[in-house]
Amino acid sequence: MGILDKAIEMLGGDHLPMMDSRMKLMQAALSLLANNGRSDGVHGLVHRFNQAGLGNVIQSWIGTGQNVPVTAEQLRQVLDHGQLRAIADETGLSEREAARQLSDMLPDLVDKLTPAGHIPPGGLGNVSTLLDHFLGRYH
Repeated sequence: MGILDKAIEMLGGDHLPMMDSRMKLMQAALSLLANNGRSDGVHGLVHRFNQAGLGNVIQSWIGTGQNVPVTAEQLRQVLDHGQLRAIADETGLSEREAARQLSDMLPDLVDKLTPAGHIPPGGLGNVSTLLDHFLGRYH
């Protein structure tokens, strides 16, 4: 089973029409976290959550305890309109649907990419590294 097959299976590969947008959404989510991504990496995303008064939410994903959920509306407060519009354009989803699906996806992504309960000082790496790391957890 290849890396793309693992990603498709993980994201619900039984829904082939949704597969392309879900894969694109995963890539967009990883680009929010990546050092070379669209939001100054995970450190930038933490900063934006803090500015929105939601620092406890993202810290729960990074930490080793229970993940606090985030709503699509809260995520819309964190991401600027340009970022969300770009993600919607890339995925073919509406901004509202992109925010909803990201609100489901981001907590688990951050949690899986920070298993030690903290962000490494140099960040999480580039998008390719993150995808390899994340998918490598699902053998």
